[in-house]
Amino acid sequence: MAGYLARSVGLPAIVGYLLAGIAVGPFTPGLVADPGEALQLAEVGVALLMFGVGLHFSVDDLRGVYRIAVPGAVGQIIIATGLGTLAGLAFGWSLRSSFVLGLAISVASTVVLLRALQDRSDVESEAGRVAIGWLIVEDLFTVVALVLLPIMAASADGGPTTAWDTALQIGAALGKATLLAALMLVVGSRVLPWILARVERTDSRELFTLAVLASAIGIAFASAVIFDVSLALGAFLAGAVLSESHLSDRVAADIIPLTDVFTVLFFVSVGMLLDPSIISSHPVEIAIVLAIVVIGKSVAALGLVALLRRPRDVGRLVAVGLAQIGEFSFIVATAGRSLGVLPAEGFQVVVAVALLSITLNPALFALEGWRASARAGV
Repeated sequence: MAGYLARSVGLPAIVGYLLAGIAVGPFTPGLVADPGEALQLAEVGVALLMFGVGLHFSVDDLRGVYRIAVPGAVGQIIIATGLGTLAGLAFGWSLRSSFVLGLAISVASTVVLLRALQDRSDVESEAGRVAIGWLIVEDLFTVVALVLLPIMAASADGGPTTAWDTALQIGAALGKATLLAALMLVVGSRVLPWILARVERTDSRELFTLAVLASAIGIAFASAVIFDVSLALGAFLAGAVLSESHLSDRVAADIIPLTDVFTVLFFVSVGMLLDPSIISSHPVEIAIVLAIVVIGKSVAALGLVALLRRPRDVGRLVAVGLAQIGEFSFIVATAGRSLGVLPAEGFQVVVAVALLSITLNPALFALEGWRASARAGV
């Protein structure tokens, strides 16, 4: 219902899900749901969300726009991470906590951007394809960030103290992730489609759906246990492998609706963790971080697109589309909070800024569309 109400007033449904979580969370009066159980469901939601991202991952989408999407996304990530780190230091946080804040706010929401592009029929436009390619690079960056966060936590807890020890830890983590990716691409790309093809021949839709679900969660769990990487990385690789198989359309048709349900539970659980009093207790921090997300990232995108000599309309659409944060910021912030490298108030600030930036984003798109129409003489 909350998602429907949000959409009915022109806001992304995510806003409704977050507000629903706040309404049943422990920080507001009335009905209180169990946040522990919600977080357990959210972990499944994260895995299925990343599986869906991997399933929609397309090298072809990136190949056509990589000359602008790769340098542009990397440049914006560096700028946003740097600004977020400086902001965290100004708040009095440690360097690690400030850096995690920067990582969290450097990536935008795929769900929000794709919905906005679909509403404007801009998915197939040059600007839309650039924005989508830009997001693909940011998604890949999020996967790498999730691999490196445990190393930062180990260092904070008295782990490796020298640069050499830290480099070894990073090398080992990246090596495990690379080995997992290689196994999935070489072995998984043959074995997983083969198994699912056999299940498909049974003509049982529910059995096929269960097989896909078991594959996504099973690979994610095995990746975490055997390779010591995040559930998100394993699920993403499982989806990426299936995206290149002949079963990709069938998998998407059967599993995406279920993925959407758990994704909603993820957003609701994040909303349950938001204490609304953070807005009154830390207004300066929220205002600064919101300015970085909405203004800083937009200006960076405009400048980078201009440097790469692309049309202004491409720069404007990318700037507006990425002037928000969402699910991947939640994933990074949640991981940082659970690992102890992001303070509780930092997590609260990220969630509050995500809610505000997602709420503002439709207005920014409307303003950009009005300006484009005015320039065209419409």
